[in-house]
Amino acid sequence: MKTLYAVALVSLFICSPLLSPVSATTAQNDTDRAAADWLKLIDIGNYDASWQAASSLFQNAVSQADWSKTIQAVRSPLGAMSTRQLTNSQETTTLPGAPDGHYRILSYFTSFANKHSAVETLTLMQETDGSWRSAGYFIH
Repeated sequence: MKTLYAVALVSLFICSPLLSPVSATTAQNDTDRAAADWLKLIDIGNYDASWQAASSLFQNAVSQADWSKTIQAVRSPLGAMSTRQLTNSQETTTLPGAPDGHYRILSYFTSFANKHSAVETLTLMQETDGSWRSAGYFIH
């Protein structure tokens, strides 16, 4: 469980993100699609599949069983997701406790059936094959 919190905290401690203007539109489209696909797995309660679709950094930090158990305990009381609106997107190459790489931190204002005002933070990382995968997730 400590490991899950460490993964989630990666999303919280973002130090001066570096925005990349070069391929911002392409990267934004790729990350938006990856984020939507991954969050959909969480929304439908397919936590094992969300772990399998996560980055190698995420998978090395928390076991599939621990992730499924913890995220179910966090998400189930919230009820079904009602609305989700992207409020912020930042790109960085460094995160505390993580190797240098390409990261995008997405913040959403989200409403759930049992919690009308929440903020979800999803950190995506670009894997060596170019795909974007979840590296951290936090709800507050």
